[in-house]
Amino acid sequence: MHSDPKASLVGEEYEVEVGPVAHGGHCVARTAEGRVLFVRHALPGERVVARVTEGETDSRLLRADAVRVLEASKDRVEAPCPFSGPGRCGGCDWQHAAPGAQRRLKADVITEQLSRLAGLTPEEARWDGTVEPAPGDKVARGEVPAWRTRVQYAVDEQGRPGLRRHRSHEVEPIDHCLIAAPGVTELGVEKREWPQIATVEAIAATGSSDRQVVLTPRPGGRLPLVELDRPVSVLRLGEPQSREGTRAVHRVHGRPFVRERAAGRTWRVGEGGFWQVHPKAADLLVEAVMQGLMPRKGEMALDLYCGVGLFAGALGERVGERGAVLGIESGKRAVEDARHNLQDLDRVRIEHGKVEQVLPRTGITEADLIVLDPPRAGAGKETVARLASLGPRRIAYVACDPAALARDLAYFREAGYVPRRLRAFDLFPVTHHVECVAILEPAAKSR
Repeated sequence: MHSDPKASLVGEEYEVEVGPVAHGGHCVARTAEGRVLFVRHALPGERVVARVTEGETDSRLLRADAVRVLEASKDRVEAPCPFSGPGRCGGCDWQHAAPGAQRRLKADVITEQLSRLAGLTPEEARWDGTVEPAPGDKVARGEVPAWRTRVQYAVDEQGRPGLRRHRSHEVEPIDHCLIAAPGVTELGVEKREWPQIATVEAIAATGSSDRQVVLTPRPGGRLPLVELDRPVSVLRLGEPQSREGTRAVHRVHGRPFVRERAAGRTWRVGEGGFWQVHPKAADLLVEAVMQGLMPRKGEMALDLYCGVGLFAGALGERVGERGAVLGIESGKRAVEDARHNLQDLDRVRIEHGKVEQVLPRTGITEADLIVLDPPRAGAGKETVARLASLGPRRIAYVACDPAALARDLAYFREAGYVPRRLRAFDLFPVTHHVECVAILEPAAKSR
């Protein structure tokens, strides 16, 4: 006997009063029947008509878009991007919110995640409750800063470049992305068609004239003749070579990397090497981490998930010739770049592999300072316990996801480390993403 199929509620509309913001770029609402809705394109306190985009009759929660605003928040602005809105581009979550309101929403999310997952109030986390804008990002109401130095365009079946719709593989063709940095826009990717291409990533380096386009052909597709509006290096990605999705990188012409300028150094960043997408992010984060750690001459430091060596370089310069820095990074090309970038600092060593596998093999039993900038999922309980066992006097945790940060802060507290200071930075304006830097120290010192 088969049960009746689940009935889809997609397209159903509910008039609701919008509740608090939730992690992920939406707000929470409830229907008259008590159904929970995650509503995009809404703001807390508004009354809207929400149209269901995902969910069935027995779903625990439904996803929806606010398709009509009946009572608007004072923080609402008209979305400046013509491609933003229900069913359109999924890249910017808060186009319809004033800049200051966006940062307050992100602060509310951080506060909620700290409370729910770490059991911490802002005061206990040593956070003043604000999300700091990057220098130069304070814009007028209804304006959007052009900050994104790396944009990956999806290409539809007709060869038109665009961006993905929310939680979808469908492409929203666009002719201009408002948050793209000027160096990306100047390439003219959006002005031409890309037959037989699946994605086009456009990169505009900060502090140099380097521009790069990374093309991923469709299966069996051939590369088009690339003629863009500015000089540009071109790379092609091959088929995935492993379960992790690693791809072969083929240089078509130009350099296989870009040169980024930050923290007083030039950094080679090849395809596959992580670099912050906001032009001010690298300098801001290095400053926050170094101010929090206050490295001393002769200290031993770890830079975990070190990428191309940004924090390892800053630490290496500060601990001096008698100090030592070990960086660990899982990306092979990023390790090659890090070793190249820091070859003048013989006190810095970069190891290739996963942190949880490499760190135990090093034989290191103590460290003075630790920086970790883990992927979005966070470091996890076992890694946190190992780091605490090394007895560092301070730890700097750089986090792009407040939920992962809060979970790991709870693990650190179990292991005897508590926040000394927490800062939050709006390095992804008009999206729901936010960057945090938590400085931790042994609980006994914080009393």
